[in-house]
Amino acid sequence: MTMTAEPVAEAAERAPSTAVREKGRLRSALGWAAIAALVIVFALFIGSITINAPGSRGALDPESADESGALALAELLRDQGVDITITRTRSEAAAALDADSTLVMADPFALSDQAVEDLIAPADRTVILSSASRLLRILELGENAPATSDADVNAQCGLPELANVGAVHPDRFFTPADGVTGCYTDTDGAAALLVDDSGDRRVALIEGSALFGNEHLAENGNAALGLALLGQSDHVVWYVPSFDDSDIEAQSVDTLAALTPEWVTPAILLLLFAGIVAGIARGQRFGPLVAETLPVTVRASETMHGRARLTAKAADAAHAARALRDGSLRRLAARLGLTARSTPSEIADAASDRLRIPRGSLHQLLAGDLPSSDSELIDTARRLAELETAVETAVHVERNTP
Repeated sequence: MTMTAEPVAEAAERAPSTAVREKGRLRSALGWAAIAALVIVFALFIGSITINAPGSRGALDPESADESGALALAELLRDQGVDITITRTRSEAAAALDADSTLVMADPFALSDQAVEDLIAPADRTVILSSASRLLRILELGENAPATSDADVNAQCGLPELANVGAVHPDRFFTPADGVTGCYTDTDGAAALLVDDSGDRRVALIEGSALFGNEHLAENGNAALGLALLGQSDHVVWYVPSFDDSDIEAQSVDTLAALTPEWVTPAILLLLFAGIVAGIARGQRFGPLVAETLPVTVRASETMHGRARLTAKAADAAHAARALRDGSLRRLAARLGLTARSTPSEIADAASDRLRIPRGSLHQLLAGDLPSSDSELIDTARRLAELETAVETAVHVERNTP
Protein backbone atom coordinates (compact mmCIF):
# COMPACT_ATOMS: atom_id res chain seq x y z
CA MET A 1 0.00 0.00 0.00
CA THR A 2 1.51 3.32 -1.03
CA MET A 3 1.09 6.76 0.42
CA THR A 4 0.85 9.97 -1.49
CA ALA A 5 3.31 12.77 -0.96
CA GLU A 6 0.89 15.01 0.94
CA PRO A 7 0.04 12.54 3.78
CA VAL A 8 3.73 11.78 4.18
CA ALA A 9 4.49 15.49 4.51
CA GLU A 10 1.68 15.95 7.04
CA ALA A 11 2.97 13.00 9.09
CA ALA A 12 6.47 14.45 9.01
CA GLU A 13 5.13 17.78 10.28
CA ARG A 14 3.11 16.14 13.07
CA ALA A 15 6.03 14.03 14.29
CA PRO A 16 8.00 16.86 15.98
CA SER A 17 4.91 18.26 17.70
CA THR A 18 4.02 14.78 19.00
CA ALA A 19 7.54 14.36 20.35
CA VAL A 20 7.32 17.73 22.10
CA ARG A 21 4.00 16.79 23.71
CA GLU A 22 5.39 13.46 24.88
CA LYS A 23 8.42 15.18 26.33
CA GLY A 24 6.13 17.67 28.11
CA ARG A 25 4.03 14.86 29.60
CA LEU A 26 7.17 13.09 30.80
CA ARG A 27 8.46 16.26 32.39
CA SER A 28 5.10 16.83 34.11
CA ALA A 29 5.03 13.24 35.40
CA LEU A 30 8.55 13.61 36.77
CA GLY A 31 7.53 16.83 38.51
CA TRP A 32 4.55 15.20 40.20
CA ALA A 33 6.73 12.24 41.21
CA ALA A 34 9.24 14.62 42.80
CA ILE A 35 6.45 16.38 44.71
CA ALA A 36 5.10 13.03 45.94
CA ALA A 37 8.59 12.00 47.06
CA LEU A 38 9.00 15.25 49.00
CA VAL A 39 5.62 14.74 50.69
CA ILE A 40 6.60 11.20 51.70
CA VAL A 41 9.96 12.35 53.07
CA PHE A 42 8.27 15.14 55.03
CA ALA A 43 5.71 12.70 56.46
CA LEU A 44 8.48 10.31 57.53
CA PHE A 45 10.37 13.19 59.14
CA ILE A 46 7.31 14.32 61.10
CA GLY A 47 6.68 10.70 62.12
CA SER A 48 10.21 10.30 63.43
CA ILE A 49 9.87 13.50 65.45
CA THR A 50 6.60 12.25 66.91
CA ILE A 51 8.08 8.87 67.79
CA ASN A 52 11.18 10.36 69.39
CA ALA A 53 9.36 13.18 71.16
CA PRO A 54 9.99 13.42 74.92
CA GLY A 55 7.44 12.08 77.34
CA SER A 56 4.61 14.22 78.64
CA ARG A 57 5.42 13.59 82.33
CA GLY A 58 6.59 16.57 84.35
CA ALA A 59 9.62 17.17 86.54
CA LEU A 60 10.20 14.91 89.57
CA ASP A 61 7.65 12.40 88.30
CA PRO A 62 8.46 9.04 89.98
CA GLU A 63 7.53 7.21 86.78
CA SER A 64 9.59 9.37 84.44
CA ALA A 65 13.02 8.27 83.19
CA ASP A 66 13.80 11.69 81.71
CA GLU A 67 16.63 13.79 83.09
CA SER A 68 14.16 15.80 85.20
CA GLY A 69 12.19 12.75 86.39
CA ALA A 70 12.53 11.00 89.73
CA LEU A 71 12.34 7.33 88.71
CA ALA A 72 15.85 6.65 90.04
CA LEU A 73 14.97 7.96 93.51
CA ALA A 74 11.76 5.93 93.54
CA GLU A 75 13.69 2.77 92.68
CA LEU A 76 16.20 3.46 95.47
CA LEU A 77 13.35 3.75 97.96
CA ARG A 78 11.87 0.47 96.76
CA ASP A 79 15.26 -1.21 97.16
CA GLN A 80 15.21 -0.07 100.81
CA GLY A 81 11.85 -1.76 101.32
CA VAL A 82 9.70 1.38 101.06
CA ASP A 83 6.30 0.88 99.47
CA ILE A 84 5.48 3.71 97.04
CA THR A 85 1.95 4.56 95.99
CA ILE A 86 1.87 6.95 93.04
CA THR A 87 -1.30 9.04 92.86
CA ARG A 88 -2.34 11.66 90.36
CA THR A 89 -5.53 12.92 92.05
CA ARG A 90 -6.23 14.35 95.50
CA SER A 91 -8.84 11.74 96.22
CA GLU A 92 -6.41 8.90 95.50
CA ALA A 93 -3.77 10.52 97.72
CA ALA A 94 -6.23 10.98 100.61
CA ALA A 95 -7.37 7.36 100.30
CA ALA A 96 -3.77 6.04 100.26
CA LEU A 97 -2.58 7.97 103.33
CA ASP A 98 -2.55 6.14 106.66
CA ALA A 99 -1.11 6.74 110.12
CA ASP A 100 2.46 5.91 109.09
CA SER A 101 2.77 7.38 105.60
CA THR A 102 4.90 10.10 104.07
CA LEU A 103 3.29 12.43 101.55
CA VAL A 104 5.70 13.54 98.81
CA MET A 105 4.90 16.02 96.08
CA ALA A 106 6.34 18.71 93.87
CA ASP A 107 4.69 22.09 93.47
CA PRO A 108 0.87 21.50 93.31
CA PHE A 109 0.48 24.35 90.83
CA ALA A 110 -3.05 23.35 89.82
CA LEU A 111 -4.51 23.40 93.35
CA SER A 112 -5.88 26.32 95.30
CA ASP A 113 -4.47 27.26 98.70
CA GLN A 114 -7.34 25.54 100.50
CA ALA A 115 -6.89 22.37 98.45
CA VAL A 116 -3.18 22.27 99.36
CA GLU A 117 -3.99 22.58 103.06
CA ASP A 118 -6.65 19.86 102.83
CA LEU A 119 -4.21 17.56 101.02
CA ILE A 120 -1.45 17.98 103.62
CA ALA A 121 -3.71 17.87 106.71
CA PRO A 122 -4.08 14.06 107.12
CA ALA A 123 -0.37 13.30 106.53
CA ASP A 124 1.98 12.81 109.49
CA ARG A 125 5.02 13.55 107.35
CA THR A 126 5.06 15.76 104.26
CA VAL A 127 8.04 16.35 101.99
CA ILE A 128 7.63 19.09 99.41
CA LEU A 129 10.20 19.11 96.62
CA SER A 130 9.58 22.68 95.53
CA SER A 131 10.66 26.23 96.33
CA ALA A 132 7.38 27.91 95.38
CA SER A 133 6.79 31.08 97.36
CA ARG A 134 3.10 30.21 97.64
CA LEU A 135 3.89 27.03 99.57
CA LEU A 136 6.24 28.91 101.89
CA ARG A 137 3.39 31.31 102.64
CA ILE A 138 0.70 28.66 103.07
CA LEU A 139 2.79 26.49 105.40
CA GLU A 140 4.43 29.49 107.16
CA LEU A 141 7.92 28.03 106.71
CA GLY A 142 9.81 31.20 105.74
CA GLU A 143 10.67 32.97 102.52
CA ASN A 144 13.08 32.73 99.62
CA ALA A 145 16.60 34.03 100.13
CA PRO A 146 19.50 34.61 97.70
CA ALA A 147 22.41 32.19 97.82
CA THR A 148 25.66 33.81 99.01
CA SER A 149 27.97 30.86 98.31
CA ASP A 150 28.41 28.43 95.45
CA ALA A 151 30.18 25.78 97.51
CA ASP A 152 28.83 22.44 98.75
CA VAL A 153 27.16 22.60 102.17
CA ASN A 154 26.62 20.05 104.95
CA ALA A 155 23.53 19.52 107.07
CA GLN A 156 24.67 21.53 110.14
CA CYS A 157 21.47 20.81 112.03
CA GLY A 158 20.37 18.42 114.78
CA LEU A 159 18.20 16.06 112.70
CA PRO A 160 19.52 12.52 113.35
CA GLU A 161 18.51 11.17 109.93
CA LEU A 162 20.88 13.69 108.29
CA ALA A 163 23.91 12.79 110.40
CA ASN A 164 25.46 10.48 107.80
CA VAL A 165 24.39 12.42 104.72
CA GLY A 166 27.24 14.00 102.83
CA ALA A 167 27.48 17.49 101.41
CA VAL A 168 25.09 18.62 98.69
CA HIS A 169 25.03 21.48 96.22
CA PRO A 170 21.54 23.07 96.35
CA ASP A 171 20.51 25.89 94.06
CA ARG A 172 17.77 27.46 96.24
CA PHE A 173 18.00 28.80 99.79
CA PHE A 174 15.37 30.05 102.24
CA THR A 175 15.16 32.18 105.34
CA PRO A 176 13.52 29.98 108.03
CA ALA A 177 10.56 31.34 109.96
CA ASP A 178 10.44 31.30 113.76
CA GLY A 179 10.32 27.74 115.06
CA VAL A 180 11.40 26.23 111.71
CA THR A 181 14.67 24.30 111.56
CA GLY A 182 17.06 25.20 108.73
CA CYS A 183 19.55 22.67 107.43
CA TYR A 184 22.31 22.98 104.83
CA THR A 185 22.90 26.63 105.64
CA ASP A 186 25.25 29.00 103.84
CA THR A 187 27.49 31.67 105.33
CA ASP A 188 24.57 34.08 105.90
CA GLY A 189 22.34 31.52 107.61
CA ALA A 190 20.05 30.85 104.65
CA ALA A 191 19.00 27.19 104.57
CA ALA A 192 18.36 24.83 101.66
CA LEU A 193 16.11 22.52 103.74
CA LEU A 194 13.30 23.73 106.01
CA VAL A 195 11.81 21.33 108.59
CA ASP A 196 8.78 22.24 110.72
CA ASP A 197 8.17 19.84 113.63
CA SER A 198 5.64 22.03 115.40
CA GLY A 199 2.35 20.39 116.27
CA ASP A 200 1.69 16.75 115.60
CA ARG A 201 3.18 16.51 112.11
CA ARG A 202 6.40 17.19 110.22
CA VAL A 203 6.63 19.27 107.06
CA ALA A 204 9.91 19.46 105.14
CA LEU A 205 10.54 21.65 102.08
CA ILE A 206 13.50 21.60 99.71
CA GLU A 207 14.01 22.44 96.03
CA GLY A 208 14.43 18.95 94.58
CA SER A 209 14.81 19.53 90.83
CA ALA A 210 18.60 20.08 91.09
CA LEU A 211 19.09 17.37 93.75
CA PHE A 212 16.74 14.45 93.17
CA GLY A 213 16.25 14.46 89.41
CA ASN A 214 17.62 11.48 87.49
CA GLU A 215 20.38 13.68 86.07
CA HIS A 216 21.74 14.84 89.45
CA LEU A 217 20.83 12.04 91.89
CA ALA A 218 24.28 10.42 91.74
CA GLU A 219 26.11 13.67 92.54
CA ASN A 220 27.50 14.42 96.04
CA GLY A 221 25.14 13.21 98.78
CA ASN A 222 21.92 13.77 96.83
CA ALA A 223 20.82 10.12 96.91
CA ALA A 224 21.50 9.82 100.64
CA LEU A 225 19.55 13.00 101.32
CA GLY A 226 16.60 11.73 99.30
CA LEU A 227 16.55 8.45 101.23
CA ALA A 228 16.84 10.31 104.54
CA LEU A 229 13.88 12.59 103.78
CA LEU A 230 11.54 10.13 102.04
CA GLY A 231 12.55 6.86 103.69
CA GLN A 232 11.54 7.54 107.29
CA SER A 233 8.37 5.50 106.90
CA ASP A 234 7.53 2.21 105.22
CA HIS A 235 4.91 3.79 102.97
CA VAL A 236 5.27 6.79 100.66
CA VAL A 237 2.34 8.39 98.93
CA TRP A 238 3.78 10.31 95.97
CA TYR A 239 1.28 12.84 94.61
CA VAL A 240 1.93 14.02 91.06
CA PRO A 241 0.09 17.32 90.37
CA SER A 242 -1.58 17.97 87.03
CA PHE A 243 -4.12 20.32 85.51
CA ASP A 244 -6.63 17.48 85.31
CA ASP A 245 -6.81 17.47 89.11
CA SER A 246 -7.28 21.22 89.47
CA ASP A 247 -9.99 22.67 91.69
CA ILE A 248 -9.57 26.18 90.30
CA GLU A 249 -12.47 27.21 88.09
CA ALA A 250 -11.17 28.92 85.00
CA GLN A 251 -13.01 31.96 83.75
CA SER A 252 -13.59 32.08 80.02
CA VAL A 253 -12.19 35.15 78.33
CA ASP A 254 -14.17 36.92 75.62
CA THR A 255 -12.11 36.30 72.50
CA LEU A 256 -12.64 37.49 68.95
CA ALA A 257 -13.80 34.01 67.93
CA ALA A 258 -16.40 33.98 70.71
CA LEU A 259 -17.75 37.41 69.76
CA THR A 260 -18.11 36.83 66.01
CA PRO A 261 -21.28 35.25 64.55
CA GLU A 262 -21.21 31.60 63.61
CA TRP A 263 -21.50 32.28 59.87
CA VAL A 264 -18.24 34.29 59.74
CA THR A 265 -15.89 31.31 59.84
CA PRO A 266 -17.63 29.36 57.02
CA ALA A 267 -17.74 32.54 54.94
CA ILE A 268 -14.01 33.13 55.40
CA LEU A 269 -13.23 29.54 54.50
CA LEU A 270 -15.43 29.80 51.41
CA LEU A 271 -13.67 33.00 50.32
CA LEU A 272 -10.26 31.38 50.82
CA PHE A 273 -11.33 28.37 48.78
CA ALA A 274 -12.68 30.64 46.02
CA GLY A 275 -9.42 32.59 45.99
CA ILE A 276 -7.36 29.42 45.69
CA VAL A 277 -9.54 28.13 42.85
CA ALA A 278 -9.35 31.50 41.06
CA GLY A 279 -5.58 31.57 41.45
CA ILE A 280 -5.23 28.08 40.02
CA ALA A 281 -7.56 28.91 37.13
CA ARG A 282 -5.81 32.19 36.28
CA GLY A 283 -2.34 30.77 36.71
CA GLN A 284 -2.87 27.66 34.60
CA ARG A 285 -0.81 27.57 31.40
CA PHE A 286 -1.99 25.75 28.34
CA GLY A 287 1.22 24.41 26.83
CA PRO A 288 4.72 25.89 26.63
CA LEU A 289 5.44 29.53 25.89
CA VAL A 290 5.92 30.36 22.21
CA ALA A 291 8.10 33.21 21.00
CA GLU A 292 6.35 35.25 18.31
CA THR A 293 7.66 37.99 16.05
CA LEU A 294 6.16 41.39 16.75
CA PRO A 295 3.91 42.54 13.89
CA VAL A 296 5.25 46.13 14.03
CA THR A 297 8.83 47.36 13.91
CA VAL A 298 9.38 50.75 15.55
CA ARG A 299 12.33 52.69 14.15
CA ALA A 300 14.76 54.26 16.59
CA SER A 301 14.20 57.70 15.09
CA GLU A 302 10.49 57.55 15.91
CA THR A 303 11.26 56.61 19.50
CA MET A 304 13.74 59.46 19.72
CA HIS A 305 11.26 62.00 18.36
CA GLY A 306 8.53 60.71 20.65
CA ARG A 307 10.69 61.10 23.76
CA ALA A 308 11.76 64.53 22.56
CA ARG A 309 8.13 65.64 22.22
CA LEU A 310 7.35 64.36 25.73
CA THR A 311 10.32 66.24 27.16
CA ALA A 312 9.35 69.41 25.30
CA LYS A 313 5.76 69.13 26.49
CA ALA A 314 6.93 68.75 30.08
CA ALA A 315 9.22 71.80 29.70
CA ASP A 316 11.97 69.89 31.50
CA ALA A 317 15.14 71.49 30.16
CA ALA A 318 17.37 69.83 32.77
CA HIS A 319 16.19 66.34 31.81
CA ALA A 320 16.78 67.01 28.11
CA ALA A 321 20.22 68.46 28.82
CA ARG A 322 21.13 65.42 30.90
CA ALA A 323 20.17 63.14 28.01
CA LEU A 324 22.24 65.21 25.56
CA ARG A 325 25.20 65.29 27.94
CA ASP A 326 25.09 61.52 28.58
CA GLY A 327 25.11 60.82 24.84
CA SER A 328 28.02 63.20 24.29
CA LEU A 329 29.98 61.64 27.17
CA ARG A 330 29.59 58.17 25.70
CA ARG A 331 30.66 59.27 22.22
CA LEU A 332 33.57 61.37 23.50
CA ALA A 333 34.83 58.48 25.67
CA ALA A 334 34.80 56.18 22.66
CA ARG A 335 36.62 58.68 20.44
CA LEU A 336 39.23 59.48 23.10
CA GLY A 337 39.94 55.78 23.82
CA LEU A 338 38.48 55.82 27.32
CA THR A 339 36.33 53.18 28.97
CA ALA A 340 32.57 53.39 29.31
CA ARG A 341 32.98 53.79 33.09
CA SER A 342 35.09 56.95 32.80
CA THR A 343 33.82 59.87 34.84
CA PRO A 344 32.82 63.20 33.25
CA SER A 345 35.89 64.81 34.85
CA GLU A 346 38.20 62.23 33.27
CA ILE A 347 36.58 62.74 29.84
CA ALA A 348 36.84 66.55 30.20
CA ASP A 349 40.55 66.26 31.11
CA ALA A 350 41.24 63.99 28.14
CA ALA A 351 39.35 66.28 25.73
CA SER A 352 41.15 69.41 26.99
CA ASP A 353 44.51 67.69 26.62
CA ARG A 354 43.63 66.62 23.09
CA LEU A 355 42.32 70.06 22.06
CA ARG A 356 44.89 71.98 24.14
CA ILE A 357 42.30 74.23 25.76
CA PRO A 358 41.73 75.12 29.44
CA ARG A 359 40.05 72.40 31.44
CA GLY A 360 37.70 74.65 33.39
CA SER A 361 35.33 75.32 30.50
CA LEU A 362 35.02 71.64 29.60
CA HIS A 363 34.46 70.65 33.24
CA GLN A 364 31.63 73.14 33.46
CA LEU A 365 30.13 71.83 30.21
CA LEU A 366 30.44 68.09 30.92
CA ALA A 367 30.10 67.95 34.73
CA GLY A 368 28.61 71.29 35.78
CA ASP A 369 25.07 72.38 36.58
CA LEU A 370 22.33 71.57 34.11
CA PRO A 371 20.45 74.35 32.32
CA SER A 372 17.06 75.41 33.60
CA SER A 373 15.62 77.22 30.58
CA ASP A 374 15.16 76.57 26.89
CA SER A 375 17.71 79.19 25.87
CA GLU A 376 20.35 77.66 28.12
CA LEU A 377 19.42 74.20 26.79
CA ILE A 378 19.96 75.37 23.18
CA ASP A 379 23.34 76.88 24.10
CA THR A 380 24.40 73.66 25.89
CA ALA A 381 23.39 71.51 22.92
CA ARG A 382 25.32 73.77 20.53
CA ARG A 383 28.46 73.65 22.68
CA LEU A 384 28.26 69.85 23.04
CA ALA A 385 27.95 69.46 19.28
CA GLU A 386 30.92 71.81 18.68
CA LEU A 387 32.99 69.87 21.24
CA GLU A 388 32.24 66.53 19.60
CA THR A 389 33.11 67.96 16.17
CA ALA A 390 36.38 69.40 17.44
CA VAL A 391 37.38 66.11 19.13
CA GLU A 392 36.46 64.14 16.02
CA THR A 393 38.56 66.47 13.85
CA ALA A 394 41.53 66.29 16.21
CA VAL A 395 41.42 62.50 16.39
CA HIS A 396 41.02 62.26 12.61
CA VAL A 397 44.03 64.52 11.99
CA GLU A 398 46.18 62.50 14.39
CA ARG A 399 45.27 59.27 12.68
CA ASN A 400 46.13 60.68 9.22
CA THR A 401 49.41 62.27 10.35
CA PRO A 402 52.33 60.10 9.17
